Order: sequence, then structure tokens, then C-alpha cells
Amino acid sequence: MTSQPVDPAAGAAQAPAQRRRLTVRRAPKYVPFMVAGALVGVIVAGALTLMSNGTEQFDAGSVFGFFAVLLMLPGIGLGAVAALVIDRRSVRRAGTAVVESVPEDESGHAGA
Repeated sequence: MTSQPVDPAAGAAQAPAQRRRLTVRRAPKYVPFMVAGALVGVIVAGALTLMSNGTEQFDAGSVFGFFAVLLMLPGIGLGAVAALVIDRRSVRRAGTAVVESVPEDESGHAGA
């Protein structure tokens, strides 16, 4: 007769599968919304620069820079607010899913 060593980890790997309920929803990423808001601010600054009459004191580049800095910050804020609104709407549309853990076999891969 031959005896084989008992591996304590082998018993733990054969544990019964566990089921859990999870909430699933699509949430927006805030940074792209804020960058888009900043870009809208820069575009509006360009439009205001083109529509303004030039003065002797300030050239068009200075006027554009002033408007760009002035309008980027509210654009970032509006982008963040838009992401918050979309995030709140996604909470209402959230669904639930049931997931089940799959025990690993001896090779470390999930069993089928």
C-alpha cells in the first residue's frame, strides 16, 4: 500500500460555490466630461475673441488667453455637473445580478 500526503489547501479549493447579489449600473467617468467642458470653454473663448473688436492695448492673443482662462473653469464645473446628473440617472436604472464563485482546480484555473 502506498500513502499520499494530504494537502490542506485541496480541501479549501473544493468548498461549495457561493452566490452573491450585486448591483450593476453604468457610471460615467468624470474626467472626460470635465475635459469636454474645458474644451467648450476654449471654443467659446475663441468665438468671443473673433467677435470682439480689437483694441490698441490688447492684441487678439491676449484677449483669447483671458477669455480661455475665464471660461475654462465654468466649463469644467458644468462638465462635472453633467456627469453627476448622468450618474444619478444611472443609479435609478441600476439592475441586480447574481454571481457565483467558481472553485479553482489544482492547476489554479477556474473549474468548469
